[in-house]
Amino acid sequence: MMAYSEDHIALAAEYALGTLDAEERVQVEAMMSVDADFKAMVEAWEYRLGPLNQMVGSVEPPAELWDRIKAAIGHSGEQQAFSIPLAAAPPPEPPVAESGLSPESMRVVRFAKQTYVWKRLAVTSMAIAASLFAIIAVQLYQPDILPDTLRPKIRTQVVEVQAPPAPTPAQFVAVLQKDGGSPAFILTVDAGTKNFTVRRVAATPEPGRSYELWLVSDKLQKPRSLGVIGSKDFTVRPELAAYDTDIVNKATYAVTVEPEGGSPTGVATGPIVFTGKLIESVPPAPR
Repeated sequence: MMAYSEDHIALAAEYALGTLDAEERVQVEAMMSVDADFKAMVEAWEYRLGPLNQMVGSVEPPAELWDRIKAAIGHSGEQQAFSIPLAAAPPPEPPVAESGLSPESMRVVRFAKQTYVWKRLAVTSMAIAASLFAIIAVQLYQPDILPDTLRPKIRTQVVEVQAPPAPTPAQFVAVLQKDGGSPAFILTVDAGTKNFTVRRVAATPEPGRSYELWLVSDKLQKPRSLGVIGSKDFTVRPELAAYDTDIVNKATYAVTVEPEGGSPTGVATGPIVFTGKLIESVPPAPR
């Protein structure tokens, strides 16, 4: 939309309020017919100020008003009584040859008309500002009393808040072997859950026998069983969750050969065939 001067904006607002004279209304309507942006601006003012325009009525001027006007401009003679709207425009300025006024009187007339125009512009601007302020105030505090077209629209915005991802815990690994030989099992421990995974590597199953994993720590009175290592390549178990983190990280992990299904007494009965200690293989991710 093109930029308009303050005079154009005031003209559009007064047209919406209905305070222009016939000649000015014709001028505004001509501009609206050729300028779509100006027409849109007038319609916007009509939308905002239309309800207020219904509140403006006609006012009958006092009987002595015309006598005072004639006395001020040095004009005499009878004049029919008339009524004007509250914000109506003054009568057009007559030519010098037809009015018969002196040059001094004509200057008074011109000055009076210019003063009226500026006053009307100022009053219109103040009325518009006051009207907008009143509408905004009612929209904020008592929107129910406004017509539907002036009520503020209810806007609902859904905001999705996502929790930051949990930091990745450290990972520990132990190679369970005998005398530096090939790895028999690889033990991996998740520091966050303490779940462990045993990966079978070179250990060969023995018929009628089971491999059992043990936790050995000087903070415990005796080795604690962590369960039988299954016959599949991977065995996942949660037993380490019952132990303190310091014990889990510093303990020695041992594998014994037990009767099928594991030690029946809860104490290792077979020989220790593989051992190893945890080392940190993946550090925790920063928060």
